Amino acid sequence: MTEKLYDADSHLYEFTAKVLSCERIENGYAVILDRTAFFPEGGGQLSDTGKIGGADVCDVQINDDIIHYTSAPLEVGREYPCALDREKRFRRMQNHSGEHILSGIVHKMFGYDNVGFHMGSEDITVDYNGVLTPEQILEVERLCNVAVTENVKITAVYPDPEELSNIEYRSKLELTENVRIVTIEGYDICACCAPHVSRTGEIGIIKLLDSEKNKGGVRIHMLCGFDALDDYNARYHMIAETARSLSIKQNDLGSAVARMEKEISDLKFKMYGLRRELIDRKTAELPESDGNICFFEEDLNRNDMREIMNRGMEKCGGLCAVFCGSDIAGYTFVAGSKTVNMTEIAATLREKFGAKGGGSPEMIQGSVNATQKELEDFFEF
Repeated sequence: MTEKLYDADSHLYEFTAKVLSCERIENGYAVILDRTAFFPEGGGQLSDTGKIGGADVCDVQINDDIIHYTSAPLEVGREYPCALDREKRFRRMQNHSGEHILSGIVHKMFGYDNVGFHMGSEDITVDYNGVLTPEQILEVERLCNVAVTENVKITAVYPDPEELSNIEYRSKLELTENVRIVTIEGYDICACCAPHVSRTGEIGIIKLLDSEKNKGGVRIHMLCGFDALDDYNARYHMIAETARSLSIKQNDLGSAVARMEKEISDLKFKMYGLRRELIDRKTAELPESDGNICFFEEDLNRNDMREIMNRGMEKCGGLCAVFCGSDIAGYTFVAGSKTVNMTEIAATLREKFGAKGGGSPEMIQGSVNATQKELEDFFEF
């Protein structure tokens, strides 16, 4: 059985270990060591990565034993220097310890349980079986950061069954043996297999980014420590660049966006009026016909096309087909009639031009790759 060095010292990033076995697998090698500081995936936290000798450790999993998945073979019986990806481990500990503080405070204040925890590539998500208001979330965030400033100890122990029975701790599972209890003094006691920072001050900051309803409760998105700092820098850069492009101060960005939204809304309303005028003019120019009417335009939306089609149907005895596009890019179309079976027209368009789309006996719509001349000739029947 591999000795779990990460249990005794979460800040042990370099160590030596003897290879007990090395098995060739499909994408590399499965290695078992006599002892390891590499944390295997578990408790919502991904595994450590790093090196054993010159071999890369890309994943670590635990089953009956701890398996290190490496890029190269290692000699059985030989002792190797091992090194974790230090920054990755520390960032994950910052986030995981921050989540314990958050969940401990939420549990104490509101009685809600942590029912889901995921450390993703962009942020950390924590699910609770109860609803929190935005104001409550802000207060919880403030208290989390008070815990950080108090720099209290974080300890991890394996109490014996009698001791465990007298400890009130959080856990998503019913555990009876080999239970590892992580205690954050004054804030949380929780069963957890993952490594944590030694004191809350190492977390740096706990930032609750967003929240959303989730299965009758709430899902909170969060980041801690250096990940929170990176996120802040990225957001600050985005705000600074946006303010610079608008030639305004950063603090005026909110009002500037509101002003632009109103301007865009006014322009859309004006554009709608102009489009209505255009359609009125275009449809007024449509000739009266006992046969079919074809109408071509490069810039129309679906509503425009249907409006023109409906008005054209009043002026013709056959069908009215409206096309938007060009001979090079192809055309989208709508076509309708009060006298012609349009599903038969759609079938002929598919057969002759490979048109796509469908509809009803009264109206069809779709796309077609053909020239304006070819389409006009087709609808002269």
